[in-house]
Amino acid sequence: MTQPRYTAANLIDFTASLFTAAGMPRDRAEVVGKYLVEGDLMGHDTHGMAQAPGYLNNLLEGKMPAAGEIDVISDKTVASVWDGQYLSGVWLTWKAVDEASRRAKEHGLAAISIRRSHHIACLAAFLEIATDQGLAVLLVCSDPSVKAVAPFGATEPLFTPNPIAFGYPTSGDPVLIDISASGTTMGLAMRAKGEGGRLPGEWLIGADGKATDDPEALFTDPPGAFLPLGGMDRGHKGFGLGLMAEALTSGLNGFGRSQAPTQWGASVYVQVIDPEAFGGREAFEHETGFLSEACRAARPIPGTTGARMPGDGALSRKRAALADGVLLHPSILPSLTPLAEKLGVALPEAQ
Repeated sequence: MTQPRYTAANLIDFTASLFTAAGMPRDRAEVVGKYLVEGDLMGHDTHGMAQAPGYLNNLLEGKMPAAGEIDVISDKTVASVWDGQYLSGVWLTWKAVDEASRRAKEHGLAAISIRRSHHIACLAAFLEIATDQGLAVLLVCSDPSVKAVAPFGATEPLFTPNPIAFGYPTSGDPVLIDISASGTTMGLAMRAKGEGGRLPGEWLIGADGKATDDPEALFTDPPGAFLPLGGMDRGHKGFGLGLMAEALTSGLNGFGRSQAPTQWGASVYVQVIDPEAFGGREAFEHETGFLSEACRAARPIPGTTGARMPGDGALSRKRAALADGVLLHPSILPSLTPLAEKLGVALPEAQ
């Protein structure tokens, strides 16, 4: 049976309507809908609409406030700390990238660190807010309430996969980097566990100290953990990136693991850079465009199509989905159907 496809507009409206029905102001719900669906458009289907059930349940339980304002802890023109009060992390991140972009165009660069944000979904979804304006953006997050990744050389989970995203414009398509400091994401591991399957690689470490592809290793007593990026052999590299993420997020905003929070959420770091304040936007895009094209044209490994730049696949999938319709992962709408019925929101119509 052919799986249905949906227009992005219908999915955004459906998702926004769910959050509105759960009590979120419509303008914020539309931001949440837009950037959750953006994750699916790019093919990051564990961090798009797949996150909506968890968010909605937290919203209905009062763990994510439906409304409220940011508490600005400090503001020094190009550096700010916000307390997000566990408001929607998608809305907070959109607001932070937008505000940092505005300040960067005035001052050359700007950074905002957010503590006590709710989960922020797909980092890559926010990058084009800046790159479309000719700006470069660094986006990093961690969750001080969760212990999942082991330090290199250990088996005990202590921190989160700590995704790091960086986007920058070129003379062609932007480069959109979105990686985790661990070998895989929690979303992919939990999906594999729920489906009774295994991961594509041995990206976890069991309590016995052996690498494994079995997500059940995370639920033993004592539990196993995610391996840092680089695995058993070169995991010191991912460990270092994970520590950098912790310092930029919880370290800079002064709220993290030492406080032992229990609420699902995020510490977030956003930095936006305006190339015009340095060597100039034209020169920047010439250099980044030159290297992008050189990478794509590099002699390929035999039997492959060769190198592609980070974001090429995501942008290609996005363009195809906008033209032909979005093909959702089969688990997404069934997970949202009970909530849609409870909230009185009709499921989206297929194309």
